[in-house]
Amino acid sequence: MIFVSTGCPAGIGPEVSVAAAARLRDVPIVLVGDVGTLLEAAAMVHVGEQHLVPFDGTPPRRGSIGIVQAGPALTPKDRSPGKPNRAAGAAQLTAVETAFRLVKKHRGTALATAPVSKAAIASSGARGASKFAGHTEWLQHLDGAKTSVMCFVAPKLATSVVTTHVPLAKVPGLLTPNGVADGAVWLARLLAALGRKRPRVAVASLNPHAGENEMFGKEEARAIVPGVALAKKRERSARIEGPIGAETAYRYAYAGKYDGVVAMYHDQATIPMKLVAFGEAVNVTMGLSVPRTSVDHGTAYDIAWQGKADAHGMIAAIELATKLAVAR
Repeated sequence: MIFVSTGCPAGIGPEVSVAAAARLRDVPIVLVGDVGTLLEAAAMVHVGEQHLVPFDGTPPRRGSIGIVQAGPALTPKDRSPGKPNRAAGAAQLTAVETAFRLVKKHRGTALATAPVSKAAIASSGARGASKFAGHTEWLQHLDGAKTSVMCFVAPKLATSVVTTHVPLAKVPGLLTPNGVADGAVWLARLLAALGRKRPRVAVASLNPHAGENEMFGKEEARAIVPGVALAKKRERSARIEGPIGAETAYRYAYAGKYDGVVAMYHDQATIPMKLVAFGEAVNVTMGLSVPRTSVDHGTAYDIAWQGKADAHGMIAAIELATKLAVAR
């Protein structure tokens, strides 16, 4: 089974979740969120209400979609298109946590997450929500995992990120050899799980021209070079190289010379990924005790509840979650 947290009720998460589940008839899927919101979304995307059935602990039958109410029921006002209130913010976090607990409870399953609003969650007043910086960090906390690595996978490109949702000015100080090694090792393991034999991984530099012998910065010498050496010791089945200038690393990877690239910060990874594979890329969190995937887009408040949202990203996320659950 794949458990899906259905994201912000004021965004496109509910509709793409229902639409994707209806399309993937051979995958047992359970949607976790607000039942009233999911029923309304189903009507909008022309999925009959009879196909949504309460989850009873067993995989839904083919043609049925399991549903779970996470937290208090919402009102129509709570899902006003593009205008999440405090209740909607809290509901998003509750859905993520409920879905995660269900995955932990049911062996051989995986978690796929629809897009949330970090700002709406952080301002919701829910316990601990003010510290919410994103799914990756929150799920690591819930899981008690030692590390978590944000990765993105598309048909022609894969990447991981050493630092995630942090201010750009803090990135240099946050780079450590161990963090760089984690980014490389977990990307290699993800690629191996997807069938790559002896994955080829390029580790990008932080500074222009890989620092140009420390002319443009010392982060390569201080963190990235020793991080690559550490990664090679920890994951001998992969070929890991770097630091390589970021623009070169991504160009080579897209051309097929490397299977994946390790980026040092969020946008260094997401700009090339969204440029070449927006809507096809899947966000994967590595390092957790359970497989977790997500779409590569946001809440799309500008088109929410208009029936315009494209469910292909959620379909890709669920399909990849299925592959990872089987591989694990």
